[in-house]
Amino acid sequence: MEGMGQPESREAQQPQLPPGQRLQRGWPVTHYGPVPRFRPDRWEFRVFGATAEQGKHTWTHDEFTALPYTTVVADLHCVTKFSMLDAEWGGVLARTVAEAAPPAGHVTHVMVWAEYGFSSNLRLSDFLDDRTVFATHKDGELLTAEHGFPLRLIVPHLYAWKGPKWVRGIEYMTADRRGFWEERGYHNVGDPWREQRYSYQEEPGDGPGL
Repeated sequence: MEGMGQPESREAQQPQLPPGQRLQRGWPVTHYGPVPRFRPDRWEFRVFGATAEQGKHTWTHDEFTALPYTTVVADLHCVTKFSMLDAEWGGVLARTVAEAAPPAGHVTHVMVWAEYGFSSNLRLSDFLDDRTVFATHKDGELLTAEHGFPLRLIVPHLYAWKGPKWVRGIEYMTADRRGFWEERGYHNVGDPWREQRYSYQEEPGDGPGL
């Protein structure tokens, strides 16, 4: 039969995009506020809040980048309606951080803190997902400052705002509370496959007090 044995085209293999999304070939720069200056001698990553040992854990930049390095091939879905497919993200898995600085047994959520006090809240299960990664690289190259260098969080199964750029630490929480964009009208969960873009779409159990 004609064409038998030929590889499928990339279009035929392309996974379905979440509703309302369009395929993006490049990587647009989207963020709120200025790009922070990286000062390696002052940079530290903190884990605090309801830790298992009831204390704070910190890493310098050299210490954090010495943690086990992993690559994850995953899509990125921006709430502005573009999606990048099959990017290779390199960095430290979130669960690796949680193993080194574990949460207390009653922790339910994590607040991810970034430069300028920016924050984003996640369910603990989303944070500990096998593909959630603190990325330092994309497609084998260091992130640029505009894209989050030295560290940004990638949570592939949620909208990209749930993974802040310029991350500086995480706070373990025993109850949910909204982060920066969640306080400004974005959905508390942010599942692109359910098109959870805005807070008015929230249902019981999706957010604090609901």
